[in-house]
Amino acid sequence: MHDLTGFQRDLLYVIAGADQPSGQTVKDEVEKYYSSEINHGRLYPNLDTLVNKELVEKGQLDRRTNYYAITEDGRQQIDKRREWEGQYVEF
Repeated sequence: MHDLTGFQRDLLYVIAGADQPSGQTVKDEVEKYYSSEINHGRLYPNLDTLVNKELVEKGQLDRRTNYYAITEDGRQQIDKRREWEGQYVEF
């Protein structure tokens, strides 16, 4: 996960926390967190990067709507990241 941008990590976390969200759903959630609009030209290439790295899988809900789902490797990467963060930040 160390080779992902912060934006890509945020996308991965949103996908991990949802049940097969559409791209629009991911966009809406990230926009709430960032308090600003995310354009499609930024969102979809970054989602494709996560798919290409096999951290996320992409499927089709209907002819116009794709969904995204975390893969086992994606889940493991999140777990490793949280373990690493835990060394430095205690809650």
